[in-house]
Amino acid sequence: MQMAAIITSMLVIPRKPTNNLSTFHRTLASKRCRISSKAAANSFKPYSSHRINVPCEVTRRSGDYKPPFWDFDYIQSLNSEYKEERYLRRASELEVKVKMLMEEAIRSLETVEQLELIDNLQRLGISRHFEDQIKNILNAIYYNKYYGKNYGTLKERNLYSTALEFRLLRQHGFRVSQEVFDCFKNEDDEFKASLGEDTKGLLQLYESSFLLTEEENTLDQAREFTTIFLQKNLDQNFIIDENLSLLVRHALELPLHWSVPITNARWWWKSTGLAVKLPFVKDRVVETYVWPLGSIAPREYGYQRIMTAKITCLMSTLDDIFDIYGTLEELQLFVDALQRWDIELIDQLPEYMQICYFAVYNFINEVAYDVLKEKGCIIIPYLRKSWIDYTRSILQEAKWYHNGHTPSLDEYLNNASISSSGPAVSTHLFFVLRNSTQKKAADDLYKYHNIVLWPSMLSRLVDDIKTCSEEMQRGDVPKTIQCYKNETGANDKEAQEYSMFLIRETWKKLNGEPTVDSPFSQDFIRCSINMGRMSHYVYLHGDGLGVLHPGIKDRTIDLLFKPIE
Repeated sequence: MQMAAIITSMLVIPRKPTNNLSTFHRTLASKRCRISSKAAANSFKPYSSHRINVPCEVTRRSGDYKPPFWDFDYIQSLNSEYKEERYLRRASELEVKVKMLMEEAIRSLETVEQLELIDNLQRLGISRHFEDQIKNILNAIYYNKYYGKNYGTLKERNLYSTALEFRLLRQHGFRVSQEVFDCFKNEDDEFKASLGEDTKGLLQLYESSFLLTEEENTLDQAREFTTIFLQKNLDQNFIIDENLSLLVRHALELPLHWSVPITNARWWWKSTGLAVKLPFVKDRVVETYVWPLGSIAPREYGYQRIMTAKITCLMSTLDDIFDIYGTLEELQLFVDALQRWDIELIDQLPEYMQICYFAVYNFINEVAYDVLKEKGCIIIPYLRKSWIDYTRSILQEAKWYHNGHTPSLDEYLNNASISSSGPAVSTHLFFVLRNSTQKKAADDLYKYHNIVLWPSMLSRLVDDIKTCSEEMQRGDVPKTIQCYKNETGANDKEAQEYSMFLIRETWKKLNGEPTVDSPFSQDFIRCSINMGRMSHYVYLHGDGLGVLHPGIKDRTIDLLFKPIE
């Protein structure tokens, strides 16, 4: 089977920060958001009973957002012949054949060939169909190599097979030690310079290094070592194999572990009337759908993707209202109304806010009704809390902007882990995924578990790096870079490097989260991690939502409309 080189995401790997920077730390944002359903009902601020009077002289800012690339009628005209019965039947036949081949692979293929087969299936984005077979292969490899009689042969293997095995085992929850790479170091505890000639092995070691957790210095060292030599091999045209050269270029721009495996909402968005009634907000329903498409891969999760696209559209609308258009008094009024959860209070809101409030109210009830009907669970308290926390966090950012206040970096990031909308999106997704209604998991979700917070933090950090200049030009709350510069006196380059450092540290924390004994389903864990990965994809070439550049259009076409060839 030929390896499928379909990694389209690109990001330059940064250098280590030049300053002596402390390890990234923060207080979990959930501590200020830990509200029981009963407490939440009793902790709302008093609500004004009169409708706000908006002065005629209020100056409204504009985000100057461009019209969407995608015409509504064009989107509705699209169709795929692959939904026809003959193609679905053929896909089922091929799935059975591949499963048979994988069963045969366990008996006949060498270990490295088995690993390459799994790697190919993952790169093609179809490995979910063969999870049992993949688990059987990796279990056999792990217990034979690391617990069986062959454990001592680890040092006899080459760099390519060692790194490939390490990466795949770690991806699937096996805790393989970084010490497996010690045999490739010299007496000075540095990777041997002779490895620089093994581009194929270097590439696998590079990809493996991104599955590191905190305090794993060997893998940190491996990332720096392989980055230097892979870039050198490219610059000197040392790589003859064109396919290998392409893989190296893509990996240096965005590693596999930071990439998403697969990189009817339009009707709903048009029916809400938000894009027409609120012309100052972004109309980005197609680009918004890219997030759940990349995060929620299984074909049978169509409803979950549509639901996630809906909440992302609504939160993008609220973000524009709070960032650009609304006055502080109006924004506080909206948050208070959401806390009270009374549709009759809609008359107290400014006219432009009424349609948005009604859309949010209806959406929460729609999702809650679907879950109650399918699973018998009452989830409105969970959904409400996620929206209340989200609007409180973006209100806090609006206050910082209007008051001309630059928060400390810790203060900003604690708030940003919620304002990025990740916890709210994950809360809704949790309840609509299958096997996701266990009480322990729901309780952990209510407090915003780390498996939710770290991907959310990734989204905020990547967003801040890629969209900072445009947002600061129009007027926005200080971002990660501005907060760090204000706090330390760093220049732009140092602040950029520190932001990339925070991204790597956040990935370490996310990599260290247990997945095997987690209270959450494997589907939810995969979706949550993929949400963090999608930020790298969407913001690869800059602002993938606010400023429409040709790169995001081309990538959206590749992901949505072009078949894999």
